[in-house]
Amino acid sequence: MEVHEIKSDEDIVLARHFIRDRAKEMGFGLVDQTKLTTVASELVRNILLYAGKGKVITIEVKNGFDIGLKIEFIDYGPGIENIELALKDGYTSGGGLGKGLPGSKRLVDDFFIETEKNRGTKITVIKWLRGVKIDTV
Repeated sequence: MEVHEIKSDEDIVLARHFIRDRAKEMGFGLVDQTKLTTVASELVRNILLYAGKGKVITIEVKNGFDIGLKIEFIDYGPGIENIELALKDGYTSGGGLGKGLPGSKRLVDDFFIETEKNRGTKITVIKWLRGVKIDTV
């Protein structure tokens, strides 16, 4: 598990690099590495835009036959008022294009949002590397 603090625009680039490097180390191909770095860009940008700071946690996960890269994007901002609306293409509450959350969801295998008004948001994504036999011993 790795934890990276997010507090400036420079951290968007840093997050892209450490997530790409982690995905590459785990054996993800270039297409999946690109998908994960795109998700990192979008969700770290959201942390900075809506909360000003937060953190990103990367964790390798296993389910017996697959390994995955789980990434948690956490902030302590105002929360997402309407998750269903926020996941619609074109919706934005911050002046962007409204592609960040729905686009990110399409690029990963699992996508979860936990949010609470005035307490923050945690978005968890997982990209699976399928068909890798994992030793359970």
